[in-house]
Amino acid sequence: MKYFFITFFSLATLISCNNSGNGEPFKQKSVGNINSLQVVIEDDLWNGPVGETIRNHFASPTDGLPQEEPLFSMRQMKPSDFSGFAQSNRLFLHVSLGENEKTSIANNSFAKPQTGAIIISKTEEGLIAALNKSYKQIIEKFHESEIKERQKRTAISLLKIDSLEERLGVTIKVPSAYRVAKKTDDFYWIRKDLKSGSTNIIIYEVPLSTISNDSLAMGEIIAMRDNLSGDYMPVEEGGRFITEEAYAPFLFKTEMDGKFAYETKGTWEVKTQYMAGPFLNYAIKDETNNRYLILEGFTYAPSVQKRNLQFELESILKSAKIN
Repeated sequence: MKYFFITFFSLATLISCNNSGNGEPFKQKSVGNINSLQVVIEDDLWNGPVGETIRNHFASPTDGLPQEEPLFSMRQMKPSDFSGFAQSNRLFLHVSLGENEKTSIANNSFAKPQTGAIIISKTEEGLIAALNKSYKQIIEKFHESEIKERQKRTAISLLKIDSLEERLGVTIKVPSAYRVAKKTDDFYWIRKDLKSGSTNIIIYEVPLSTISNDSLAMGEIIAMRDNLSGDYMPVEEGGRFITEEAYAPFLFKTEMDGKFAYETKGTWEVKTQYMAGPFLNYAIKDETNNRYLILEGFTYAPSVQKRNLQFELESILKSAKIN
């Protein structure tokens, strides 16, 4: 009888550990810092041309930052060590030699939530070709995954922003660590103080005619920022919050809450005060209300890495819902 109970208890424990309660296999909770990528690959591949290709793509400089910072912070691991808790990183890239040619995205394979990419080829040249062909798609999937994770962390405690929806027709999920630094009928400045500096969000609107077409968009967005953001943002006398002239911003087309938007990444400055930092600007085309809704996040954090600070701002801005 004693043997029966021991066996029964062991079997019940095994079942409970391998099922989530809804018929699905149990998955451990994923872990990892934001934008931390685990690369599963043999040492000889990592130290050769295959590893160099991975670093060129996945550790390339992040757009729009004043200093070079990689897209992902990478840690290499041999496939023989990739088991148990080691499989719980939220992002992983598994690259190996094998008999079959394969490139695939794997969701929640070993942990939840988790996004992985698996690349297998018969030769090193094949692995390099597959990486060169698929890295943009993989990076996009990783980026989407990390935005969701950052937004999930934000949702734990949200800031209540009085009258934003009534005045500008938009809602946005901002962590409670932020505060409303300034608000008017047509402008909001939301700020989080750091040990050295701050992260900031500004929200306002401009007429639809402010940005006329794609070919002129870059110059018109810069002019808009320098004129309107410069007017709104309080700086000491003699200074002005403007787009850094020495570095051309990056301009992309994207979509926000189902609407067309221009995404601009660049550097801002206040010349007379020797202040500068990165900004991310979304100009959302809201034809229903005959306007562009402007959402911008910018960081002032001297001597501090800014990739993840700007990433947090991006995740906040992408939570916007336009009425």
